[in-house]
Amino acid sequence: MSDPTEHSHYHSSKEKKRQLNRLAKATGHLQHVKTMIENDEDCADVLIQLSAVESALHSLGKEIINEHMTHCIIHAIEDGDTEAVEAFQEAIKKFL
Repeated sequence: MSDPTEHSHYHSSKEKKRQLNRLAKATGHLQHVKTMIENDEDCADVLIQLSAVESALHSLGKEIINEHMTHCIIHAIEDGDTEAVEAFQEAIKKFL
């Protein structure tokens, strides 16, 4: 059994790029919301845009959970790294 403190996280460059692109889109939408508020645009429209940002971030979070489970957590379990599993459980609780 390896030392749990040596557990590393591997994320494929393809997945990382995809996640960063999704985050860039959400950031762009959030910047648009800021502009809408600065321009005194209709509050209903601002709320709709905020909802879209929130949905995009939640979807990204689900992708990250899936990626982490299918790679990092499997390796952590194989390595006997219960701390990594417990930390991930706590992160999921906060995310939900």
